[in-house]
Amino acid sequence: MTRTFRATLLAAAGIAAVPAAAQSDAAKRFGAREQVISATISPDGNHYAAVLATAGRKSVAIVGDVAATATLKPILQSSGAPERLTDCNWATNARLVCGIYAIDGKGSAALGFTRLFALDPDGSKLKLISAKSSLDSLGIMQNGGQVIDWYGDESGGSLLMLRQFVPEKTTGTYTASALNGYGLERIDPVTFRRTVVETPRPEIEEFITDGHGTVRIMGVRPQDSAGYGKTFINYMFRKPGERSWNKLSTVTGDSQTRIGFDPYAVDRDLNVAYGFDVQNGRSALFKMALDGSGKRDIVYGRPDVDIDGLVRIGRQRRVVGVTFATDRRETAFFDPELKRLQAALSKAIPELPLIRFIDASADEKKLLLWAGSDVDPGRYLVFDKSNRHLDLLLPARPQLEGFTLAPVKAITYAAADGTKIPGYLTVPAGKDAKNLPTIVMPHGGPSARDEWGFDWLAQFFAARGYAVLQPNFRGSSGYGDSWFQENGFRSWKTAIGDVNDGGRWLVKEGIADPKRLAIVGWSYGGYAALQSPVLAPDLFKAIVAIAPVTDLATLREEHRDFSDFRLVDTFIGRGDHVKEGSPAQNVAAIKAPVLLFHADQDRNVGIGESRMMASRLRNAGKQVELVEYKGLDHQIDDSDARIAMLDKADTFLRTTLGIEGP
Repeated sequence: MTRTFRATLLAAAGIAAVPAAAQSDAAKRFGAREQVISATISPDGNHYAAVLATAGRKSVAIVGDVAATATLKPILQSSGAPERLTDCNWATNARLVCGIYAIDGKGSAALGFTRLFALDPDGSKLKLISAKSSLDSLGIMQNGGQVIDWYGDESGGSLLMLRQFVPEKTTGTYTASALNGYGLERIDPVTFRRTVVETPRPEIEEFITDGHGTVRIMGVRPQDSAGYGKTFINYMFRKPGERSWNKLSTVTGDSQTRIGFDPYAVDRDLNVAYGFDVQNGRSALFKMALDGSGKRDIVYGRPDVDIDGLVRIGRQRRVVGVTFATDRRETAFFDPELKRLQAALSKAIPELPLIRFIDASADEKKLLLWAGSDVDPGRYLVFDKSNRHLDLLLPARPQLEGFTLAPVKAITYAAADGTKIPGYLTVPAGKDAKNLPTIVMPHGGPSARDEWGFDWLAQFFAARGYAVLQPNFRGSSGYGDSWFQENGFRSWKTAIGDVNDGGRWLVKEGIADPKRLAIVGWSYGGYAALQSPVLAPDLFKAIVAIAPVTDLATLREEHRDFSDFRLVDTFIGRGDHVKEGSPAQNVAAIKAPVLLFHADQDRNVGIGESRMMASRLRNAGKQVELVEYKGLDHQIDDSDARIAMLDKADTFLRTTLGIEGP
């Protein structure tokens, strides 16, 4: 295998990669957003398209020649205020479909909107392909559509697009539409002719095709009398060549857990659906026959961790393997050729052991890959099977090129009850893990987990001299039902106890200076940071919480006017834990200074939760500061804002913990 890394000239797309010498400040390097937002390769394999982050919250869509990666052409730009480019995909060799996302409103009242556009690879013939809203509409069309199947040959074809239909008022008109809910349309990306192929219904949640333009599975979530979605989905399937629906499975669960055969893909040739279900307390991949027999077989499972993803490839998105995380992310391929390629790539680029297949040409002879590690933020590559060349297209984070990053080590520590808690320890490059200023950084979710690899927030703090522990406390996903407990809110005492025990372990092992031990978290991690003093008020000497949940009852009410209210209500639950597990209800336990960050268009956690927390801390005579960001959402996806946030957090921690030096 020949490996040729050709540097891409970002300036050709109007994107200046700042030289390393000019970015001596760690906040500028790590606060800059990841350059590549999305990337895809054309059906003939000759071109690629990517959406790249530029200054602040701006972005640009570019098209490049795979054989001459220095030739880039910007075709679409976004200010990020409010619209932002999300992705561009090839409908045909001569037509792209790009998506934008925008938020309107503030706090829990903010609404997200998506729209899709089609354009030529040179940026011309731009046209909206999302359905247009009507002045007679009786509701708001937030979802501008989602392409679920790209089919046809390389020069032409159609799109199957999930569409939100909004009914119209009928007074004084004979042309008003009564269609309501999600349905499916077939759209020609050149002529824009659109045909309804699946009639919309309010209860429809999703459709799954066979990758060749035929709908085989439908998911229906019934609604109660108040219009809220119920806590289960009924999945139906069609036999080959038939239009009638048959019962496949029922999936129950709240907003972050699902129980039952949960279909994700259809294999037309095998006439089966691939989906996930629980086996021996852990998620495994199964296949179920779509012939009415109900025959179900396990495809892949493990006794130690959940199988949490499918590996799919090509324009038909065929299933070729599964992915899961032990100490690090792994892939098990079913496809013999890809299994051999995986082994060859591991030998060719051993320094980049994390490899993901992003896209492929129609004949699958050219593959678009991402490869990275703990000390490499990753790079996008094209592998050509015909000549076995591996060529670089784009680095994920050019600001960090040539910067020495800190290695990440998988560790375990004992919780108070003796349970071994897995996690990751990052120690500043070139330093011994002894008596360091240290941060415990619990992940978001709570239905999530940290993994081995590059983490921009952890690496920033390591670059500033901190050791960082990222614990996968009980309540994290990926380790099975018993580890997940009742989730990190209802089982908060166990989850927060594990987080705090991580801090105690750092001190016991001599890694952390007990007087310079802090906790930093984002979203649920911010909740954990603020809730940690309820169980251990003297453990952490400083608290930084970004977009945190601070009151469970408030979080529930933020969803009152949305269809997912029953799911969120079930996830949070009812009982004493709602008050006991809410930081804003327990400010008396907090002794350490607190720094809060929150954006005013956060649709995950309303900014009112941080405002409430700050107000109650001030009224209790506690030290607190809240930094607000206007026009941004939960991810604070703006390089300028992130750079300022990192600087502010670092200054706060160094001042509070008494860390000397720049």
